[in-house]
Amino acid sequence: MTHDHDLVLRPTAAQTEAALNPPPGRNGGDLVVESLAGLGATTVFGLPGQHALGMFDALRRSDLRYVGLRVENNAGFAADAYGRVTGEAAPLLLSTGPGALTSLAALQEARAASAPVVAISSQVPTAGLGGGRHGYLHELPDQAASFRGVVKSVHTVRTPSQIPSAIAEAWTSALTVPHGPVWVEIPQDVLLAETPVPVVTGGDVLPGELPPRPELTALAADLLTRAERPAIIAGGGVVRADASKKLRQLAERLQAPVVTTFGGKGAFPWEHPLSLQSWLEDRHTTDFLEDADVLLVVGSGLGELSSNYHTFRPRGRVVQIEADLGKLESNHPALGIHADARLALQALLETVPERTDPTAPDRVRTLLEKVRARIDAQQLTLEQDVLAAVRRALPDDSPSFWDMTILAYWAWSAFDPKAPNTMHSAQGAGGLGYGFPAALGAAVADPTRPVLAVSGDGGALYSLAELATARQYGLDVTWLIVDDGGYGILREYMTGAFGEATATELARPDFVALAESFGVPGVRTTPQALEDDLARALAAPGPSVVVLPAVLRMFAPTHPGSD
Repeated sequence: MTHDHDLVLRPTAAQTEAALNPPPGRNGGDLVVESLAGLGATTVFGLPGQHALGMFDALRRSDLRYVGLRVENNAGFAADAYGRVTGEAAPLLLSTGPGALTSLAALQEARAASAPVVAISSQVPTAGLGGGRHGYLHELPDQAASFRGVVKSVHTVRTPSQIPSAIAEAWTSALTVPHGPVWVEIPQDVLLAETPVPVVTGGDVLPGELPPRPELTALAADLLTRAERPAIIAGGGVVRADASKKLRQLAERLQAPVVTTFGGKGAFPWEHPLSLQSWLEDRHTTDFLEDADVLLVVGSGLGELSSNYHTFRPRGRVVQIEADLGKLESNHPALGIHADARLALQALLETVPERTDPTAPDRVRTLLEKVRARIDAQQLTLEQDVLAAVRRALPDDSPSFWDMTILAYWAWSAFDPKAPNTMHSAQGAGGLGYGFPAALGAAVADPTRPVLAVSGDGGALYSLAELATARQYGLDVTWLIVDDGGYGILREYMTGAFGEATATELARPDFVALAESFGVPGVRTTPQALEDDLARALAAPGPSVVVLPAVLRMFAPTHPGSD
């Protein structure tokens, strides 16, 4: 009798030949790039540094495509976007100390957004591990400690033979739901040491799925079946699980209205009769969701933004499907189902019968009319016109990446992404500088579609160096910079809270002239010409910059008790 644990994968003739006759002069750096290629990587992002040179030199002997950015944090944002767009793990190669630490903000965003990034950093020589103070350049007492609270897992390598397994383990961690960034560090001497370890020819990993517990989906199905006013909140987990079609099927079967969170944009068709769109920061939407007798929350932790700044108080039963165990019932009591959104929705589809409710589309239409009336009463025509111009200029299948800026805050609520997994922002961690470098990563992932980046002038100043990257690699990214003279949203916050703003006004360069100095075409536009100028820039190959001088305002707070 043969048992599963007796089965051994036998090497092919080519693998045997490679093992017995490895090329001369290989080192730990070669093991890194061979491991990545064996796991299916085709592209790596990063920035070289002294301790990491062995790893970067090995790229020369591999078929991996290297995309080098100018700042480590921006390289992290590019890897983040690559992971979001492809669903594949994105390798990020970094150096020790300052180089590694500069990536922390990007890795925080990747963790918040569940983007699979495999960050591989060098370390000081092995003798410097463990907190000994040897005075090496870039030395930290415990470099890995800086990352443990940010990434999913940390892996420290101490010998060349550990490299393939450590990278495979990290890769599996990054792609196990919920996806996220991981950290691998390898000492300089290990990267440079010649190695007798055979060429890495395999390494495919199959991260385990996260199915729902059947007794929980049975109870959830019963609650939804008996519900009179069911509603659904669809979060980013729906998009990451590629579960948008299953969500639509379930919503239509239940006749349940659906609102998408800012991280779940595109999870449900914007113009669908059951679509509440994304007006989560509106008291009318909050009231509507609170009135649901059964509220199905899929792929969202109902955090600050998704809960209208923690003012949401559901009165009915909540069923929460979430792959991140720490988010289950973290804000509201619920029937918590720890599962991948796609698998849980499929389980419900197999159980929930069709329900009729001819009032549901009318209730949705009434809610959206209330929202529109509230916004229209605030005389924000410029802001709505600018956002509409961007939507008309952007091809329906093109991805967009939004920095933390007033136009992005409008887009969270009011922008129709047209398709799942096409609108992304830094709303997970909320740091500045995400839009442009993330768009570059998306253009690397899929060069067949133009990509849009949207920043304010404050956020743009974080990323200007990457104009050189865009030009060097000919990446098809159009960067819209809304120049309002400073940190616009902070200006509004401070003026509202204290009567005047401090430290929000900025001296800026001439963004058009600066872009042109990098060899990137630039144009200064107006709200009236924005659609045409942006459409032309998106249609032209390669990078471009469109600058819109405009002071946009945010719509007034709309959570309960704010007016």
